[in-house]
Amino acid sequence: MKTLIVTCFVATCGVAAMAQTNQSDAERWLAKAELAPAFAAPASREAWEAKRQDVRAELWRLLGRLPPRPKLPNVQTLSREDRGDYILEKFQFDNEAGSTVPGYLFLPKNAPGKLPAILYCHWHGGEYNIGKEELFQAKHTPEAPGPAFARRGYVVLGIDASGFGERNGHGPDGPSERSGAAEETAAKFNLWVGRTFWGMLIRDDLMGLDYLASRPEVDPDRIGVTGMSMGATRTWWLMALDERLKTGVAIACMTRYQNMIRHGAIHEHDIGYFVPGMLKHFDSEAVIALIAPRPVLFQTGDRDGGSPVDGVHDIEAAVRPVYRLYGREGAFQSLVYPGLAHVYTPEMWAKTLAWMDEHLGAPAGRR
Repeated sequence: MKTLIVTCFVATCGVAAMAQTNQSDAERWLAKAELAPAFAAPASREAWEAKRQDVRAELWRLLGRLPPRPKLPNVQTLSREDRGDYILEKFQFDNEAGSTVPGYLFLPKNAPGKLPAILYCHWHGGEYNIGKEELFQAKHTPEAPGPAFARRGYVVLGIDASGFGERNGHGPDGPSERSGAAEETAAKFNLWVGRTFWGMLIRDDLMGLDYLASRPEVDPDRIGVTGMSMGATRTWWLMALDERLKTGVAIACMTRYQNMIRHGAIHEHDIGYFVPGMLKHFDSEAVIALIAPRPVLFQTGDRDGGSPVDGVHDIEAAVRPVYRLYGREGAFQSLVYPGLAHVYTPEMWAKTLAWMDEHLGAPAGRR
């Protein structure tokens, strides 16, 4: 009998050991974490309206104790230049949190009335020296987005995110520290003082939006937002947090965090991307659901390592019922491109332009 018991015990342990070996490291980590239950749309629009207030309030809390944002940033115009199709202004403002934020403003020439506008969010890609200069490049977009949008009749604004472009080398450790090391230091500093790097990045974008909406050339009821990669993530976070953004287009980075973990893809995103405590409350589909019922377009390659495609489909399945509560199912569009990785193709760009024209109303004759 003793031998039988021992034998059974050894056999049982062997099965358990095999199960433990076959379970991924990510699953073991997730199994021991206190995660929020899966997000699900409430049964009624009224219930969702109440819940969305709680979700948005929780998002702001998770971003940390951000410094108060002035009603309007104190903007200094540094230059104004006629570029033929448009006027280009270079400006800067003090974000009142230790950093000067430079940016560009594109103003279409000879356009009638108040114009639609686009807040453009540049990507990350480890290209810390580029930042807002992406507006003039066809490196990641099929054509330079700033002039292209301006020629279609949009006022366009883009700033350098923290640590990028002219802000590279202006972190808390000073000019000797640049690029990824400076970004990490800024993230550490913000955690120390009770806020998040991501929250401060979004705050700078919202100050840019405050300025854009205040310009006399702009129709404040026709402002959209767009970007690729980190710019895409900024796009859907900004739309979730600010109703002034009437539409948006996000290229890549439609990311559900738990799926990203399961695919071993945490390393695909920089340190500033991570908001402490978020998964104790909800995953990213709850953030994207806050955009409803406003129109938004996501375009993602199914081979994008930072956006596992099963996570994209999970977000779609969670968010579409929220739009259905408003009778606006067609306002939420997610296009997944077979065989594409982290790229911005001419087809995607054409759809971006058409989407903005449809939902913001670019002046006829300029499209």
